[in-house]
Amino acid sequence: MLPLLAEAGGGLGQSIRETGEAFGFNWPLLLSNIVSFLIVCGLLHRFAYKPILKVLEQRRQRIAESLENAERIKVDLAQAEKKRSEILSRANDEAQKMITEARASANALAQTREQAAIAEAERIVLQAREATKLEHDRMLSELRKEVGRLVVDTTGKVTGKVLTVEDQKRLSEEAAREIAA
Repeated sequence: MLPLLAEAGGGLGQSIRETGEAFGFNWPLLLSNIVSFLIVCGLLHRFAYKPILKVLEQRRQRIAESLENAERIKVDLAQAEKKRSEILSRANDEAQKMITEARASANALAQTREQAAIAEAERIVLQAREATKLEHDRMLSELRKEVGRLVVDTTGKVTGKVLTVEDQKRLSEEAAREIAA
C-alpha cells in the first residue's frame, strides 16, 4: 500500500514512508498484531464471554424461580395462618364449653368432695414444690462441680502448669463460693 501512495503522491508517499520508518512502523508486524488481536478476541468471545452470559442467564432464572417460590410461600403462609386462626377459634369455643360444663359439674359436687379435692391439690402442689427444689439443688450442685472443673482446666491451660490436687480443690471451692454469691 505504501508503494502505491509513493507512486500516486510522489513526494507525499516518500514522506509518509520516511516518517513511518522514523517511528519504527512495520507493516508485517502491524498485520500480525491485528491477526493476533482478532484471534484473542474470538477466543475470549467463545470461551469467556458466552459462558459468562450463560451463567448470568442461569442466575437470573434462579432468582426468578426464587421470587416465584417466595410468592408461593407467602400464599401458603397466609393460608396456614388462616387455618391456624380457625383452629384456635374452634379450640377456644370448645375450651369455653368445657369450662362451662366443668363449672356446672363442680356446683353439683358436695362440699366434702370439694374439700378433698382442695386438700389433694395442695398436697400435689407441695410435692411439686419439693421436687422442684430438690431438682434445683441438684442442678446447682452439678453446676458448681462443672464450673469448678472448668475453672481448674482453664487455669491449668492458661498458666501452662499442672495443678496439684490442693490447687484444684481450692479453685473449685472459690468457684463454688462465687456461684453461691
